Amino acid sequence: MIKMNVNILRCSVVGISLLTVVPFISIAQKPNWQNLDLKADTTFGISTEKAYNELLKGKKSTPVIVAVLDGGVDINHEDLKSIIWVNKKEKAGNGKDDDKNGYIDDVNGWNFLGSAKGSVNHETLELTRLIRRDNAKFANADATSVAPADLAAFEAYKKNKAEFDKELAEAKIGLERFGGFKMAVDDVVKKIGKENPSAEDFKAFTPTGQMEANIQRVMVQQLKDVSFKEFYNTQIIPGYDHFKSQVDYNLNLDYDPRSIVGDDPNNVKEKFYGNNDVAGPDAQHGSHVAGIIAAVRTNDLGIRGVADNVVIMGVRSTPNGDERDKDVANSIRYAVDNGAKVINMSFGKSYSWDKNIVDEAVKYAVSKDVLLIHAAGNDNKDLEVEANYPNPDYLSGGTATSWLTVGASGWENDGSIKASFSNYGKTKVDVFAPGVNINSTVPGSKYEKLDGTSMAAPVVAGLAGLIRSYYPKLTALQVKEIIMKSVVKVEQSVVIKDEQDNSKTVPFSDLCVTGGIVNAYNALKLAAE
Repeated sequence: MIKMNVNILRCSVVGISLLTVVPFISIAQKPNWQNLDLKADTTFGISTEKAYNELLKGKKSTPVIVAVLDGGVDINHEDLKSIIWVNKKEKAGNGKDDDKNGYIDDVNGWNFLGSAKGSVNHETLELTRLIRRDNAKFANADATSVAPADLAAFEAYKKNKAEFDKELAEAKIGLERFGGFKMAVDDVVKKIGKENPSAEDFKAFTPTGQMEANIQRVMVQQLKDVSFKEFYNTQIIPGYDHFKSQVDYNLNLDYDPRSIVGDDPNNVKEKFYGNNDVAGPDAQHGSHVAGIIAAVRTNDLGIRGVADNVVIMGVRSTPNGDERDKDVANSIRYAVDNGAKVINMSFGKSYSWDKNIVDEAVKYAVSKDVLLIHAAGNDNKDLEVEANYPNPDYLSGGTATSWLTVGASGWENDGSIKASFSNYGKTKVDVFAPGVNINSTVPGSKYEKLDGTSMAAPVVAGLAGLIRSYYPKLTALQVKEIIMKSVVKVEQSVVIKDEQDNSKTVPFSDLCVTGGIVNAYNALKLAAE
């Protein structure tokens, strides 16, 4: 699932009065901070600009295809349209499979979540689908009525059902309370009488009741660096939408949009389905990812991507809900077969329907010299003890060699360097990269700042594409080793808080294999050697 990090309010089951204020962070004075240098700019970026200025001037490069497996990419964005992959073997709009690859009119990529009827937007979680599958067999069963051969499956069902019930209950409470908070904010703004009130306006407001006092406190603190409208549209609305989507779609046992696609979702061998709409109904996340990787660096528009000579192949596999293993596997194979040398996967989930089918696709990608970059996830969990899919560990044994799992970091070289939301794991996460307040492309030729390991992964995918474009003889495994060996080590410890606000201090070296942040300058120097 694509999980946006919502900074504002941890809407806990204890009640709205518990609202935890997380300052809305702004470093507007340093756009594209992820490309800056720690020494030169006092910002813990990956030294991309330093690499271009000192190492890459006058050097030749060859184009590299980077596949963005995501929710959709806006191929007409002003900062992306010139770097979108074009399948030259396919004639646009003629309704024929000109290149005989099984996909009709796949000019810029493919959408495994659609058909002639349209495209899937919202989906259920994998947990919901597992419960729906097993309800028929186990809903009215107990340990005494289940056949011995089914006991393990029954126990798994009970555990899953308990987790599902817990998540649904919390989502309903979150929706009620977040919805109430949103309505109360709207009422306060109406009383103030301004569409875009300032922190001073909220400070001058006289609250009636505890709720309005809470709102006043939150807004006075949050509006120091941003306007109310920006805060409302990027924090309050996404928070409300998050819980509403969980209740209406993600955790709704009666919701099943797959008929739009028209495939047999249980037939994992099925490959030829979908449509050529690589944007889909919601291309915000995938467009943002694509811009971080490769937004045009020379057009004086918007932002600068990490890589200057890659093309973006959009492969739509991730709805607003959990991706299906079948779609992920087919998307990986499609990307590989059409020439991608780097695959970015900014999605993840806690359960897997058929991990084997994804493992086989990953093995195929590895065999074809492709580097896979995966976001670690935004649940502040230790992946040493918490499951996260997809992952490089094969069920049959062994590990994908050309795979990197990426955590998210901030820009300050202090105890906050680990993004508060980022998953971590001493052996399960390979590197960290900038993933907080990252400005990038969104549909309609607009730009927006987002947080997440979803933003950190494409920083690394962009770096991988940059290395492979300037040093095309390097293998995927060599590029991975270069990225890992060239990190800037983080020397200080960081504080990690759990859901109960308990905290522990750990050295950053315990959070990932390398103990550091990726660095383009160091990596390119190492690649040259």
